[in-house]
Amino acid sequence: MIKKFHVLYVGQIELDSVGLNGTPANDRHYSDERLREAFFTARDLAQLMDELGFDVLWTAEHHFQREGYEVFPNLIQLGLWLATQTKRLKFGCAFNVLPMWHPIRLAEDYAMADIVTDGRIVMGVGRGYHTREVETFGAPLLDAEKNREFFEEQLQLLLTCFNQQSFHHKGKFYECPPPVDYRGYKLTDITMVPRPKHLPVEIWMPIASGKTIEMMARYGLKAMVTLNGEKILDDVVRAYHAACLKHGQKKQLGEDVIWGAGIYLADSREEAIRRLEPAHDERFKWFAPFGFVRYADEQGRTWGSPGAPTSVPKLVEGVKQKAWFCGPPKDVIDGIKSVEAKYPGLEHFMIHWAEGLSPKEFKEQLRWFAKDVMPALRS
Repeated sequence: MIKKFHVLYVGQIELDSVGLNGTPANDRHYSDERLREAFFTARDLAQLMDELGFDVLWTAEHHFQREGYEVFPNLIQLGLWLATQTKRLKFGCAFNVLPMWHPIRLAEDYAMADIVTDGRIVMGVGRGYHTREVETFGAPLLDAEKNREFFEEQLQLLLTCFNQQSFHHKGKFYECPPPVDYRGYKLTDITMVPRPKHLPVEIWMPIASGKTIEMMARYGLKAMVTLNGEKILDDVVRAYHAACLKHGQKKQLGEDVIWGAGIYLADSREEAIRRLEPAHDERFKWFAPFGFVRYADEQGRTWGSPGAPTSVPKLVEGVKQKAWFCGPPKDVIDGIKSVEAKYPGLEHFMIHWAEGLSPKEFKEQLRWFAKDVMPALRS
């Protein structure tokens, strides 16, 4: 049963001229003043979520985004500030792009945040998907196998920092510590100071591929799946569950998974689709070229794969595939419950803020959702 309610805000500013016929994504180039807006949008959103009884606000790490879609470069730093502006809401990292970090530095930053917020920062890691970001930071992305290999060693080192009092790590990419002289002795191990207060550290990761699922299960990571069509959602939830069982983790189907979907409430489905469609289309103008159309065609093939559709999807297709729920509260509740019923261990539901929707409109949607949808799901 769904018990926890999350929101994903990737860090967009209030975009102008949205929709398929609006400003092309690559032509957006905003001033420093406009790009700063997102931090205060995040504060206002966090305070509203705190008031309404939501559990976690997730944000996304990205760099160099003059286009204004994702402008937060440091999620732990952002979460620390937002924790001072709220009372109980937690702040999730969706995701710290590990190849752009030194794992020890990320572990230290998280540990400090965990201590001073008393556990209100939620760790998440990802491999990255923007070549402009990852390759600029000197890490591999175009070479997918090297990216995976690099990420896995980084993850090993991150977990070592959290879970061992002292350690020596020697792999293909890192040796920590190196065998150097220090104060009259040869250095053989180090201790991360401070270590997190709350152990073991809960780490979330997006499900991107079968190889990712196997690695996540092997290291005990939890899973986030958002805006996937119903068939692809089912495939990955079952694959994750099977991989966890293989590695000795006895979980119910759907356990330790955050399922995210788009939501728009209105008096009718038609009105909801009409109001949401420009924002939905703006999202996919930016994200579709990165492969983020996770729908299946009638033959079960993922959009973008050979033979399947390759275009920007229409909102009606997303509604049909239950990646988006549009209409009166009762219809939205019934739609969410129809998916929830398949997964006895599912406890987490996340609302994905469509990137073209204004802050004012999205906050109105959250108020309505908290009033008329959340209570019905929690009961």
